[in-house]
Amino acid sequence: MLGKRLKGVVDSTRGVDIQFLVAVYILLAFGLLMVLSASSPIAYASKATNHDSFFYFKKQFLWAILGSVGMLFTANFDYHKFKRLAFPILVVSVLLLLLVLIPGIGRKINDARRWIYIGPMNFQPSEVAKIAVIVFMAYSLSKNYKELNSFSVFLMYIAIIGIIAGIIMMEPHFSCTMLIVSTAVIMLFVAGAKIRHFMILGLAAVPVIVFAIVQAPYRLARVTTFLDPFADIQGEGWQIVQSLYAIGSGGIFGAGIGQSRQKFMSIPEPQNDFIFAILAEEFGLLGAILVSLMFIFLIARGVKIALKAPDLFGALLTTGIITMIAIQALVNIAVVTSSIPVTGMPLPFFSYGGTALAITMAEMGIVLNVSRHSKP
Repeated sequence: MLGKRLKGVVDSTRGVDIQFLVAVYILLAFGLLMVLSASSPIAYASKATNHDSFFYFKKQFLWAILGSVGMLFTANFDYHKFKRLAFPILVVSVLLLLLVLIPGIGRKINDARRWIYIGPMNFQPSEVAKIAVIVFMAYSLSKNYKELNSFSVFLMYIAIIGIIAGIIMMEPHFSCTMLIVSTAVIMLFVAGAKIRHFMILGLAAVPVIVFAIVQAPYRLARVTTFLDPFADIQGEGWQIVQSLYAIGSGGIFGAGIGQSRQKFMSIPEPQNDFIFAILAEEFGLLGAILVSLMFIFLIARGVKIALKAPDLFGALLTTGIITMIAIQALVNIAVVTSSIPVTGMPLPFFSYGGTALAITMAEMGIVLNVSRHSKP
């Protein structure tokens, strides 16, 4: 019986891009290690966690297991079948996003209503919306790519994405909105939309983005803080300044695993968006470069899988998933190093968040599935 099960596991990986799979698990393992290290002080100090140093790690590890099961399923679930599920998944994701906005159903944390409380865990519908948009866009564009020459068809897709983005902005969740919009725009570009249509869209988007920043004081403060984070060290500049201290103190080789100082109540919730700063402090410049190179390798393998996909649907599906991973990694690292204004963009495989991790792993399974059907 055990032999048959092991054979089934081996068969499930046959034909997949092994290098991509190995890169996924290296990032996952490193991410779990960093969640354990970064979260232990804040978990031990909190009454909400019952002073359990392993609280966040145990939850993240559980989600990693669930995500691995999800990846195993999607890697063996013929990706062509997602065509029939594209519209239903999109509708369900929109309904979940609307449920979040209903008091009593949606859970409010730090002035944002982004979660639905399910048992002992928080479920974030915007994570479902990310993959729902990718699947829908991949299916629809693979059918209608010849019609993208029409500006009205181009606008139709922009309107669909705009509606979803508008709902997410009501949470509010600016970084997720920009991530979904950016990914959809790149998928439109890959599908063959005209450059001049993007130029028109860009001109129209600039005032919208400026308004979204200006009308929210905390977003405007992030922009002004980016220009000079040391101007208000005790206020808006605190988080990014502490992040820079962490990175600087890590040096070339780092202080050693578990030896970060900034995670001790200096960086707020260090297991989340600023976990890369803790990584740089403990593993130094070399560790930060190694992780960055691993992301680049994963993205490069994903691009190769997209280029070798047997059909446009598979190519667009892979493109959307890899684009989303690339944008998140790039923006997160740029924020942590104060290269761009602060925004709440998590680092895939690393930042604490069960829904995001599980869905990311399932997305990796989809990419592996496409690789099984790739042209030699």
